[in-house]
Amino acid sequence: MNPMIRWMTALGATMMVATAWAQAAYPSAPISLVVPFAAGSGTDAVARIVVKKLGERLNQPVLVDNKAGANGQIAANFVAKAKPDGYTLLMTTNTSHSANPSLVKDLKYDPIKDFTPIARVGELPFALMVSAKEPAKSMGEWLAYARANPGKLSYATPNSTSLVASETIKRIGKVDVLGVPYKSSPQALTDLISGVIQMYVADVGSSMGMIKAGGVRVLAVTTKQSLSSLPGVPPIAESIPGFDLTSWNGIFGPAGVPREVVDKLNTELQAVLADKEVQAQLKQIGFEVWPSKTPDEFSRYVSDQLGHWAMMIRQAGIRAE
Repeated sequence: MNPMIRWMTALGATMMVATAWAQAAYPSAPISLVVPFAAGSGTDAVARIVVKKLGERLNQPVLVDNKAGANGQIAANFVAKAKPDGYTLLMTTNTSHSANPSLVKDLKYDPIKDFTPIARVGELPFALMVSAKEPAKSMGEWLAYARANPGKLSYATPNSTSLVASETIKRIGKVDVLGVPYKSSPQALTDLISGVIQMYVADVGSSMGMIKAGGVRVLAVTTKQSLSSLPGVPPIAESIPGFDLTSWNGIFGPAGVPREVVDKLNTELQAVLADKEVQAQLKQIGFEVWPSKTPDEFSRYVSDQLGHWAMMIRQAGIRAE
């Protein structure tokens, strides 16, 4: 055999072995899971439960990296620009990937083109809450109280679900309340308890502790059906017909993550979310486990939700800023 051909053949074989070894070695270093909301938020709580078991399965630490602010834009921009090697991931919600394209005029990232969908994790239900000091004991009473005090009540908006839900309630319920932007859910909850704001459509996860402690009163849930985590609390739809809103949660990488890495992460996440201990922990914070079966299924879901949230935002009368 010609020496050059023999050398090229050997080189090609060596490269194939090296490539296979590199693929089999993933992950060979810690993984960063970026969360677009503050520590103590619902998404943060879900992330910390998931990463513990995921790290055990991958034999590498998976570290939560909170990059809060700008309704998820800071975290999304960071991950979109990260190296697509599977070591920088994003656990996010409909805020960054469904609502922001309709809420932000000059969005610096594309929720479809700039990311690799890996797996949907589930849903984080929301509920309308007031301070335990407030007079309203039901959704009907709160609507009547708000109508009797136009322009005197305020609500918190630390994320798109809170914003869209609250604005929809304003529009359909015919009430005049003032929206107050917040950087994080925990601060909004603190201000609700102290009476700085009077109403907050909050994720059940970050609020469950205060709900159980009696610091806030839950009047209604945003989902069409009642929640097992909040027995006896009616849906908003009983007072505002047709109301149905929830927040999905999922994991992405930057665009271009190798398919074998995506499939490995998806497989391990499926196992994590099927773990009874993980399910029990997530249930305690009101999180509904609902994993996508494949990355492609999650990709289709993200595209569908983009259109769904655009419609809801139009119906709520919210304009991009």
